[in-house]
Amino acid sequence: MSAVCQVTGAKPGYGKRVSHSHVRTSRRWEPNLQRRRYWLPSEKRWIRLRVSTTGIKIIDRRGIESVVAELRGKGVRI
Repeated sequence: MSAVCQVTGAKPGYGKRVSHSHVRTSRRWEPNLQRRRYWLPSEKRWIRLRVSTTGIKIIDRRGIESVVAELRGKGVRI
């Protein structure tokens, strides 16, 4: 499973780790992803989303119904 937020689309960032001797090696910054269950009252069922902490705040602010409607508009299967 890829490290991508279903709400915000946040992906890993890539860059270099620089040691004390200034040797550069590749690294990646993972988004803070959480698996959360949300109750959809309109469908009377639970859905499971893999969202970043920013995505959780967006769902808290806008509501799960509007976020799911937007995701379905983009063609995401939930």
